[in-house]
Amino acid sequence: MSDPFVPRVGGVLSADIAVPEHEREVRFYSRVLTTGKSPLWRADLMNSDGVPIIGLGARIPDYAALPLQWMPHIQVADVAASAQRALDLGGRELMHGKDDAGTSQWAVLLDPNGAAFGVIPVVSADAMPPTKSAARDAAARTGCISWLDLTVSDAAATRDFYRQVVGWSVQDVEMKDASEAYVDFNMLGADGGPAAGICHARGVNEGLPGVWLIYLPVGDLAKSLRRVPQEGGEIIKQATGPDGECISAVVKDPVGACIALVRGS
Repeated sequence: MSDPFVPRVGGVLSADIAVPEHEREVRFYSRVLTTGKSPLWRADLMNSDGVPIIGLGARIPDYAALPLQWMPHIQVADVAASAQRALDLGGRELMHGKDDAGTSQWAVLLDPNGAAFGVIPVVSADAMPPTKSAARDAAARTGCISWLDLTVSDAAATRDFYRQVVGWSVQDVEMKDASEAYVDFNMLGADGGPAAGICHARGVNEGLPGVWLIYLPVGDLAKSLRRVPQEGGEIIKQATGPDGECISAVVKDPVGACIALVRGS
């Protein structure tokens, strides 16, 4: 993912979720994310620069319609237009926030696969969160969303849905499943930088949940993964690098929501 702290159509700044067993969930994430000599996240789930990138709210009645998925907040040119396009293309609208003048401020949507996401207006440069880290390395050196992907049975149709709803452009990614070649997709923001991936549920992505997975870097991945089952979670899938060491893992938290953890630097 290119610099996360840039105002651009298609840029992903943050994500949130409303959960039952809120205290247990806060403990799970505070334990799992705060590893390493210089943790990238704080116990209050702000990042190491004190910026609220992920939000973990209690599941009050107002949020009863929201699925138990981490929902990325994606910047779009026009929230109302994006929400309408989602409906026209077979998606659903779960919530829609408007100001007193009736102008759309944000919306929570479901794509035709049932994956949840939020759309927000492009954030002004003045409203971008301050960070002590060099911008291009922010994803690795402070807590933020370093990548985002979605695994589905029909990646091509899903690609086209998000291209129209969000305004992403597309870059093909050559893949291979045994001896058969196929194509996954990098979704590009308005600046041409990769913003997210949309993948077929096959090959290296077989068995992944059909939700938007937010990738969160941690200071000590091995220690974080040891803490996942200790705190009531489950490791679903791990990926290893050329040295055989784990470089990322998809995990399920105690209430069933999924995220991915990656090695920070």
